[in-house]
Amino acid sequence: MLEPTPLYGGNADFLDALYEQYLRDPASVEERWRTYFERLAPQAPGEQPHGPVQAGIAARARQPRTAAAPPPPHTGGAASSKQAAVSRLIQIWTNRGHLVAQLDPLGLMQRPRPRVLDLAYFGLATADLDTEFFTGSRTDAVPKHMKLREILAQLELIYAGPIGAEFAHVSDSEERLWLQDQFQSGRLQHRFSVQERRNILWQLTAAEGLERYLHTKYVGQKRFSLEGGDALMPLLDDLIQQSGAAAIEEVVIGMAHRGRLNVLVNLLGKSPSVLFSEFEGKYDLSHLKGSGDVKYHKGFSADLRTASGNVHTALAFNPSHLEVVDPVVEGSVRARQERRGDEFGDRVLPLLVHGDASFAGQGVVMETLQLSQARGYYTGGTVHVIINNQVGFTTSEPRDARSTIY
Repeated sequence: MLEPTPLYGGNADFLDALYEQYLRDPASVEERWRTYFERLAPQAPGEQPHGPVQAGIAARARQPRTAAAPPPPHTGGAASSKQAAVSRLIQIWTNRGHLVAQLDPLGLMQRPRPRVLDLAYFGLATADLDTEFFTGSRTDAVPKHMKLREILAQLELIYAGPIGAEFAHVSDSEERLWLQDQFQSGRLQHRFSVQERRNILWQLTAAEGLERYLHTKYVGQKRFSLEGGDALMPLLDDLIQQSGAAAIEEVVIGMAHRGRLNVLVNLLGKSPSVLFSEFEGKYDLSHLKGSGDVKYHKGFSADLRTASGNVHTALAFNPSHLEVVDPVVEGSVRARQERRGDEFGDRVLPLLVHGDASFAGQGVVMETLQLSQARGYYTGGTVHVIINNQVGFTTSEPRDARSTIY
């Protein structure tokens, strides 16, 4: 390693010139250098002298510049921009489609169509309707490739029908995508069987029959009718059935007065004769365990049968302060979970039923929501059902009812 060598930085120019001379004419250099350069040949096969190349580059650099020729047209550019526009269209429909959902059967609330849902907003036109695009679907319910016309029709069906879904605000990406996929699949694929339709009709008929009988038989008495919100009954029944299928063992319900009598009789199985006796002022105090409270304040409990076993369902007693029952139900559920050792809230479900004006206007609702993830109050999640009868108790004019969209 200590032997002298000519391969050091000061000799760089000399060695470059000698190597260039060797590339032009190997016989023009000394034998010992020729032997050395020949050993480099396997590492640089077919190498050409660098001098002429460098001279050519320098000569071109001295020439005056001319305009560069335009690049050849890229046929995929327009198609790529159209595909990007369709992808944005689908995303915005997913986030904003609920703004045009047909949620008001009475037609009292005017819902202007946002321009971000129009084709022109994305640079698309009617000429593109029969072009096929990639949908980016994650589920089998939506094909991977569809014509724009079919994409629009499907988006209208999913998001602009009688059911709306607003979930863009969910910060957890996994939860948000799950909600989107489940909603899409449900709207496109779910069909009620004949037996399910008969069951829904039976429950709607029972709900309407009870309300009509009470209105006819006990005229002028307070009953806080469910009329206009009759779909609550099949909805609650389905929630109980789904709870049983999910291995939930208890459901605790909190609700205000409206619809309570129907829930007591047609969901929980309270005897109609007992209810009618209460309307007639004939209270069985032994049956009521000493309570003389009005009938629309009372609670009840029963074991409801599901395909996966019984689900114990309790309706909490509720005073006239309406939504104050919400934290009471959450506390009852938490106590039941701790008694069962239900650490993750998988076996006891809180179910809160609100009136739309009460949900929007009573602070105890928001206070209860804000405690939902605190360790001392956590119950694993609550199902909230809001009955929108479009009447906020003191007003029927939507502009006077709330400041928000819903």
